[in-house]
Amino acid sequence: MSTYKARLQEFKTILEAEVIDFKKLRKLVFSGCPYEAGLRSKCWKLMLYYLPKNTSEWEKETKKQRTTYLQFIDEMIIKPGTEASDGAIEDVTLDDHPLNPNPESKWRAYFKDNEMLLQIDKDCRRLCPDLNFFQKATEHPCSRLCGENSFETLRKRVEQCVLQSESVSQNRLGITNMATSRRKPSNEFMLLPDGQEAHWEVCERILFVYAKLNPGLGYIQGMNEILGPIYYTFATDPDADCRENAEADSFFCFTNLMSEIRDNFIKTLDDSQCGIGSLMNQLMTTLKEKDVTLWYKLQEQDLKPQFYAFRWLTLLLSQEFPLPDVLRIWDSLFADDKRFNFLIKVGCAMLLLLKDDLLTGDFPSNMKLVQNFPYSSFDVQVVIKKAVDIR
Repeated sequence: MSTYKARLQEFKTILEAEVIDFKKLRKLVFSGCPYEAGLRSKCWKLMLYYLPKNTSEWEKETKKQRTTYLQFIDEMIIKPGTEASDGAIEDVTLDDHPLNPNPESKWRAYFKDNEMLLQIDKDCRRLCPDLNFFQKATEHPCSRLCGENSFETLRKRVEQCVLQSESVSQNRLGITNMATSRRKPSNEFMLLPDGQEAHWEVCERILFVYAKLNPGLGYIQGMNEILGPIYYTFATDPDADCRENAEADSFFCFTNLMSEIRDNFIKTLDDSQCGIGSLMNQLMTTLKEKDVTLWYKLQEQDLKPQFYAFRWLTLLLSQEFPLPDVLRIWDSLFADDKRFNFLIKVGCAMLLLLKDDLLTGDFPSNMKLVQNFPYSSFDVQVVIKKAVDIR
């Protein structure tokens, strides 16, 4: 206990300094952030370059960013032909109507947005269904932050209210994943009364705004799994101010993180040096260096990394472990100055921990094993220690 208290004090000393010592902070965060006093929230905001290193600038910068996010909501979530954010009524004229083929038509953009929104909605409704957190009402719905007439509730733009969680999915490489069954499907999603918003609806809005601001990338399935742990961390922070501004803070931290990993989501870059294919090759190269016997077994069975590591690396292991373990792994990923190099090491560690079973298993059993990593058999600290040893 005395050691833990000393560790807490180390965090507080660094975070209360006039200028953050990133080298010392990274070392501390790499070994795991305590939950107390909102330390993980502060550290992640620093590791994801949302907060500046000068602590005296934190209040000014966060106020500016949070105001900017409210402006994004005001500008991005407006339905043509209805009340606009300034209170004026936008007239539907003969020049702009729902069947207008003009690319500049607001209705055309609206319908295109709805196609994207359907996918975002489907993904966000089933965020971490083994937890009830995302189904619960937030203390800070958008209406409270923006004013009742400043935004449109996105859920009203989505017709379906019951979604099925698929047990088998296929990624963009055409690889069938047998693994979504690990997350218990929640067959019905009850909508909250008007004026209330579930946490998944907040995530839906963040992703919708992000997609609108990044039309070249848009929304790609799986981004919800990157946003979820960030938003959960901020929205459950002990500090009331952090919880109240979790939506805006999550948006910018998610945006900054996506700027580093977005190439993994772009199909045309899969086989390039900066794409997901390169990361999978690095994983196999590392495995070959550390255990050529296991590497050869996977080659012999033609158990390609596309079958399992594609998801591991693209989603930063967010679907391979329960959320508390994901948060711990992300501490190390964010704190490492070559954080996505360490992701390779964690993936390699997972394979090495499965070595005995993989060497004796046939192709179907090994496929099932790597697509459903048995996290309950390994403490997350064991996985991280193994990855550190590899590094």
